[in-house]
Amino acid sequence: MTATVSKLSNGMTVVSDAMPHLQSASVGVWVNAGSRHEAIADNGISHMLEHMAFKGTQRRSARAIVEEIEAVGGHLNAHTTHEATAYYVRILKDDLPLAADILADILQFSTFEPEEVEREQGVIVQEIGQAADTPDDLVFDLLLEASFPDQPLGRSILGTPDSVRSFDGSRLKNYMSSKYAGSQLVLAGAGAVEHGALQEMGDTLFQSLPPTQNHKMARAQFAATDRRENKDLEQVHVTLAFEGVDYADPDFYTAQVFSSILGGGMSSRLFQEVREKRGLCYSVYSFNWSFEDTGLFGIYAGTAEEDVAELVPVMAAEINRLALDASDEEAARARTQLKAGMLMGLESSASRVEQIARQQMIFGRPMSVDEITARVDAVDAAALRRFATRITGTKPAIAAVGPLSGLETHDQIAARFT
Repeated sequence: MTATVSKLSNGMTVVSDAMPHLQSASVGVWVNAGSRHEAIADNGISHMLEHMAFKGTQRRSARAIVEEIEAVGGHLNAHTTHEATAYYVRILKDDLPLAADILADILQFSTFEPEEVEREQGVIVQEIGQAADTPDDLVFDLLLEASFPDQPLGRSILGTPDSVRSFDGSRLKNYMSSKYAGSQLVLAGAGAVEHGALQEMGDTLFQSLPPTQNHKMARAQFAATDRRENKDLEQVHVTLAFEGVDYADPDFYTAQVFSSILGGGMSSRLFQEVREKRGLCYSVYSFNWSFEDTGLFGIYAGTAEEDVAELVPVMAAEINRLALDASDEEAARARTQLKAGMLMGLESSASRVEQIARQQMIFGRPMSVDEITARVDAVDAAALRRFATRITGTKPAIAAVGPLSGLETHDQIAARFT
């Protein structure tokens, strides 16, 4: 992977990674604006704006946008995270100019017609309801709320029904004008892409971006609180998390290797002990989430009401055990798994464009495969034991949904970690 980077006069960064053997390309625009950049009254507006970008521009109706892309076999999509919003297209190489034109159109000339706003508000409120009715989604919203209470990072990316219904075309336009300046945007392409051509498209098509405006988000403060919802369900969904690492932390790759060993696959300690040996649940895994200034390292499991009293102590014991006996053999296996997953992902232009765009936004440059591999290979058993001790030195945040009578108190669970 050899990425090329340049800067346009409007401040927009262009990054590309050519894959000459492909007949297709993935191209998109990544915006340094997500739910963490929202005021509390605007909770959900980044996600709403992502939806509305496909609902009509000065030149194209909502139907015309999708018909033009699908008429050439392309695929248009978008997503919103806590720290970024992305709009991207996968297209055959000859249709790359069309994809770039549509991206430029929706990000500069969306009209936000009242009837489209009202219709999409209804769609998003349904999406919020669906998430609330899906306990293994809801529990992670509760976990973020427990970890970062009364902070943007602790709020749902989707917003609330009331906040979503409050948005109108004027507020969407104002938010876009304040956040979507060239300096906050990365135009990225991978696959059958030539950098000079992509840069020329950027120069030509993105001339109407708003002036550069710096926007900062408040620094997150981890707080180990407890959020529980008693519900009449078949299972208890429980998750706990310690304060993890941000992207720049020296332990960033240590955390990923640690997560792979603890709960990253069928050979992981949690899977083998909790599911294979004890049969306490169907789904159990660990996760490592990093953000610009903080992170979360945690465990999720779904189990029967009568088994949760046994499950949580076993999960705690596995983390504690890793702090004592992480082995070089386990570290080597996990490193290989991570590197294989990375290399397999880079065979896809969609995965590759996502990676170089996010790295450009986070680190200010794309990282080479050799650099990433070297950092993964530097993680040994001693680093894993040190990381385990680091995270368990603080109290975890806890979230749970379901019949909770058998779940220990927050203090009881926290006391199980050494």
